[in-house]
Amino acid sequence: MIKSRHAVLGIAVVATLLASSSAFAEPTADQRAACMGDAFRYCSAVIPNVARITSCIRANFSKLTPACKTAFLKG
Repeated sequence: MIKSRHAVLGIAVVATLLASSSAFAEPTADQRAACMGDAFRYCSAVIPNVARITSCIRANFSKLTPACKTAFLKG
């Protein structure tokens, strides 16, 4: 139960992050997958606050996986 709740929350978080990054309005499954681990790794304490998650991802940008960096900046 908890794992599925975290998965759903993670997908929502990553979708919001990518959409708010001005890169694209509707992230693809690959883009969500690229950043979900990073969002949980570095920003789990601020979930579900979208503004704080976005700020956290930007603050931790140098630590993100290359795939997430690409997805976050794509546009």
